[in-house]
Amino acid sequence: MLRAENGRGGLVELRVTRWKRYGQDRLYANLPDGTAVGWADVGTGNITVLVVEYRDDAVDVLRHHLQNNFESVMPQGAPEAEARPMLPPLTSADDLSTNRPGESLRDLLDKSGVGLIERLVSQLLRRRTEWDAWRKGLAGERRVGAELNRLASHGWRVLHSIPLADKVDVDHLLVGPGGVFSINTKHHHKKAVWVGDDSVKVNHGMPAPYARKSRAEAKRVARVLEHYCGFPVPVEPVLVFVGVTDLKVVATQLSVRVYRERQVAALAPLSGVLTAEQVEQVYGVARHRQAWSRA
Repeated sequence: MLRAENGRGGLVELRVTRWKRYGQDRLYANLPDGTAVGWADVGTGNITVLVVEYRDDAVDVLRHHLQNNFESVMPQGAPEAEARPMLPPLTSADDLSTNRPGESLRDLLDKSGVGLIERLVSQLLRRRTEWDAWRKGLAGERRVGAELNRLASHGWRVLHSIPLADKVDVDHLLVGPGGVFSINTKHHHKKAVWVGDDSVKVNHGMPAPYARKSRAEAKRVARVLEHYCGFPVPVEPVLVFVGVTDLKVVATQLSVRVYRERQVAALAPLSGVLTAEQVEQVYGVARHRQAWSRA
């Protein structure tokens, strides 16, 4: 990482990384949050500036690496297999940090084409529809998302509605000094929830596989993050129940954290798992849509 003076008299840190894909060999100059501000073609030496504000910084840093310190980016003789996989430069279209809570459900509702009359008829007949389930899920994710966003002041990064390859999504992802938490929201308005070691019952109904699915999701998230970060990334599964009248956790060996929506603040003081630099590196990967395209 190199420091360069920007046009406003301050210092900006640019990290130079090498990216080789599809016959291209480039060096990228990135801001600490992973945003690319410029790149250089290793073969031709041509430099392309992506963010005008950092033009001079990007050109200076990339020229320095091309001409004098190329070995510091990729030492000669280093096995190609040892190079950490790199994502392409982050674009606004791929930046998941702009997603609102429940973004995927909101898209489903917008595209459903269900009209007002159809919804009123379903309500009169007390007939549950997919639209009702999506609307209820959206309300739950909004409430949990609002609680999670409050943790930003404690050094946490929050992402919402991360799309995975099989048309499902991670409701929320929390990244901070206490590690990474994959959060699954369940909205059971005015119902009682019982949580055992490996099952969940709503109003004494049939067992639901919430805990098992949450653990599988956390493992899936960890694989993606470790693939691009190059260091172990512990990911804990979390179940958050919204609107319930009672939440009883009787499990003794449950490997999933269980909260009501207002209780997620208990995650705020956790620390000692990731350094500040690792938090930013993990967040930089997690916010990139293409990291999850095959997850």
